[in-house]
Amino acid sequence: MRYIKLSAFVLFAAVLILPFTHTSSVQSQSVTEAPTFDMDNRTDDLNNGFSTTADFAAAREEFEGVEGVADGLGPCYNAQSCRECHQNPETGGATQISEFRAGHQDAFGNFVDAPGGSLINDRAIAAAIQERVSSADPVRTFRMTRSTFGDGFVEAIANTTLQANVAAQPSGQRGTLINVDVFEAPGQTRIGRFGWKDQQASLLSFSADAYLNEMGITSNFAQTRNENTSNGNSVAAFDGVPDPEDADNVDVGLFTTFMRSLSAPGRGPITTQVNQGAALFDSLGCDICHTPTFVTAAPGTLINGGATTVAAALGNKRIHPYSDFALHNVGTGDGIVQNGGQGSANQLNTPALWGIRSRIRLMHDGESLTVNEAILRHDGQATGIRNTYNALSTANKQAVIAFVLSL
Repeated sequence: MRYIKLSAFVLFAAVLILPFTHTSSVQSQSVTEAPTFDMDNRTDDLNNGFSTTADFAAAREEFEGVEGVADGLGPCYNAQSCRECHQNPETGGATQISEFRAGHQDAFGNFVDAPGGSLINDRAIAAAIQERVSSADPVRTFRMTRSTFGDGFVEAIANTTLQANVAAQPSGQRGTLINVDVFEAPGQTRIGRFGWKDQQASLLSFSADAYLNEMGITSNFAQTRNENTSNGNSVAAFDGVPDPEDADNVDVGLFTTFMRSLSAPGRGPITTQVNQGAALFDSLGCDICHTPTFVTAAPGTLINGGATTVAAALGNKRIHPYSDFALHNVGTGDGIVQNGGQGSANQLNTPALWGIRSRIRLMHDGESLTVNEAILRHDGQATGIRNTYNALSTANKQAVIAFVLSL
């Protein structure tokens, strides 16, 4: 949003520009638990300490701000605000909002985007450029909005940590890690961890990508300087704001600051049944892909192609996301290819289970409404684990479900 940019410039410089040139050494520090956000009470614990109270408030204001046409909204878009898609039970969480993607397979079975890209925007500032789905693109899927709680810690997980975790998985359940471009470090790549297809590795890249694709607002990165089209057709006649619209990247910088500042989701009540379910969850092998625990890189570690330094508030933190952040084929793949090549068409990023008790629409498409339904949809690499779960007694199934709903 335009009105906040000048007042926020100092914040942007401090948070995002300095790491580009800072070369501090890795600091020695003991590992501690990451701060968590109490999802059951309206307490002031959303800020994990990455930002000052004032900086967090400014970043949150921008994340919640509503964009208008004068700000560069659209011309094709899905939402007017980050908060519109990320708010449950607080700003930053997952919601029932989804996006839609489509394409088709060529004669060789390779996925091909719909004209203009697989993302089909739901809204437009003029009916003449409303995007539509063609019968020529029968590969279709909804993608549910995912939570951003704790994502600053996820960003701070070292590549080597993710690689070691995947290498230790049984071959039949081993995930696939992909390297993707880091927008703020041209020519550099890093292991992707954000998005249903692991399409982003840094929160700044994620912010710029979402600003463009979900709100139609361009920023000053090579990948985001130009507007989306309407089913492949130019929207220039409807675009009155010169690109890039967030030319100084302050908006996307504030989005990034807000997400890096979010605490991890806290647990619900821990009962005897929940503890029983936790043991069953591990014995079934669910923890192979839904990895319970990671430790972030030490403060001072350079990440994101050298563009970011892990802050003290995010480094050497023990987190419990219940995800390996890798791609897997569990029989629910959507057929869409983004950054992972044709082999990733039916693979999806393992959704983190932390915070799942604040969600009702589960799996990538939101078509599962109970934990039991979501488990029973698992196939492919998870077939054996699903079958073992299915053989449990009703009481043991209920314990597993109770555990998941405590996360």
